[in-house]
Amino acid sequence: MKSHYKLRLTSVAIAFIGVFATGCEKDFLVEKPVTTLTTDVYFKTEAGFEDLVRACYPLLRNIHQNRILVLQGTDIFTAQSGWNPSSVTGKENVPSLFDVYNAEFNANLADIQRLWQLLYAEIARTNSAITRANDITTMAPALKDARVSEAKFLRALCLFYAVQQWGDIPMPLAEITSPSKDFPRAPSADVYKQIITDLLDCEAKLPVTATNYGRITKGAAQFLLSRVYLTRGWNFNNALGGTTADFDMALQYADKVIDAYPLAANYSDLFPKRSNNPLTQYTGAQNDKNPEIIFAVQYNSEVLTNKTDAAFTQDPAGGNDLHSKFGPSGEGFVGTKGRTSDYNRCLGIHQVTPAGYRFFDPDNDTRYAHNFVSVGYALTAVKDYRPLPLSNPSLRINFNVGDTVMFARPWNKPATTLAERGVDLGGKKNYAVVNADEYGGGYPIDNSGLNIQPPLMWKFWQPGIPYGDAFGTFNECVFRAAEAYLIAAEAIVKGAKNGKLGGAEVYYNKVLDRALGTKKGTDPKCAAAPENQKSLATASYRATAANISIDLILDERARELMGEYSRWFDLKRTGKLVERVKKYNPWVKGQSIAAKHNLRPIPQSEIDLSFPALKQNEGY
Repeated sequence: MKSHYKLRLTSVAIAFIGVFATGCEKDFLVEKPVTTLTTDVYFKTEAGFEDLVRACYPLLRNIHQNRILVLQGTDIFTAQSGWNPSSVTGKENVPSLFDVYNAEFNANLADIQRLWQLLYAEIARTNSAITRANDITTMAPALKDARVSEAKFLRALCLFYAVQQWGDIPMPLAEITSPSKDFPRAPSADVYKQIITDLLDCEAKLPVTATNYGRITKGAAQFLLSRVYLTRGWNFNNALGGTTADFDMALQYADKVIDAYPLAANYSDLFPKRSNNPLTQYTGAQNDKNPEIIFAVQYNSEVLTNKTDAAFTQDPAGGNDLHSKFGPSGEGFVGTKGRTSDYNRCLGIHQVTPAGYRFFDPDNDTRYAHNFVSVGYALTAVKDYRPLPLSNPSLRINFNVGDTVMFARPWNKPATTLAERGVDLGGKKNYAVVNADEYGGGYPIDNSGLNIQPPLMWKFWQPGIPYGDAFGTFNECVFRAAEAYLIAAEAIVKGAKNGKLGGAEVYYNKVLDRALGTKKGTDPKCAAAPENQKSLATASYRATAANISIDLILDERARELMGEYSRWFDLKRTGKLVERVKKYNPWVKGQSIAAKHNLRPIPQSEIDLSFPALKQNEGY
């Protein structure tokens, strides 16, 4: 690891104090100029120690915004905008390294280096807070314990992310004050033991309710314990020190979370409020303090103060950019306003795979409508639009503001008659009508003005952002109660006993029924073969004691947690990464994914700076 890098972050931590604000109480992460003081003096005061702990929070923005290594190259997300093969040209798009895991997926990959640096920068900061707590003698013991526990929690979270990504990892547990190149990799089992030790201490000392919204609470520690125990129980490569008893502990902690955090009434209550038509947008209070949310990364209501951490700036504007990460873009709709965020200003990073789309029941599962755009509307008037029709080449169409310009048929109800098709195909509709198997080049004609792309995912879209590349202000949920139900279900499938609600299917169906809304209790249907774009055969995804399985739970996690910070971890934990990527990623041909990809390569730059040199993971 870069020892000079960790030292630099420790010594300048004060530079970050107070720079970052949140959308909550004024005394949490507010600006307090302290540039005339030194760390050795200031951090020995109560005010300085409070600021040091606050300085541990902003890096969470950078860590959780960067989802390349959590979403790309999984079963439900791809790095490419098209679904292969193209039925128009007969040619396949060039796949991304994240889709086929080719030779470019190696120790020199910038995204791997970046995530390593972010996680260890955060670990360095938390170690400074934990170490310097010894200098604080006048703070009330309970308050001091809570603040130290906040730092320990954040350290545990980053160690947990790191040990899943890289296996055996360096595990510094104290502030580093002098340069060193010797940071040996600790065995994964030791890392998990330390994480659990820290979190148990946090659980005992953190308050149930934080004095400032956004601070870490007892519930956050309990949730993370449930996820850590679940992961250790699977005992990846027999290297984590896990046993079947861990599944019992995962269930116990999941039940604690479920008892304390009620599910929101509606799935959409967890995300920015919006209509399905940007012309009639909701502009009132938002949902980012919903009681289902256990822990979230905080943002300010003022965009300009939402800069990400100064050491790892992503954009001078700062703020939450999840609305722009998921594609494709809505800019291609006829009558859009160009480079705006009306339907998402997509940066083309995360694209839903055909399987990810076909896991949903479009008719009954409310998550389908919240996740995917089905109708594109003209936001400006368009006169004499030329749709490039197969019949009547002279055709011109006028669109008024609010007119439908594109309708994406649900995958289970394709258009089969000309009466259902758009006039560009000789049909009766005055707008483009696209079947799901026509995305990515499968549309009979090449007309980019109709934006024939895979379904636009806008789960995180925040209305009212003035420019397409601007950042939003919505707090980013990291832990929420629905996942605790699915953790419990998985633990029971793996042998855990005495769930408070009953069997695994009961926990699973609680999440499903919330998503079904008024159709609670029905049998929603997904594609029986999600990998096959043309297949219309369906299968129920309601759980029973007889059919509950890890794959069924992974499908439900895909639906419920679509785009949240978890998917690669889910597949790696359950041993399903290689199997499901090969089955469901659209770039199956030419894939090189193998068992070695359950761990990431140690960044080569870190190996070069260490002595003795860090040992590279096998296969890289």
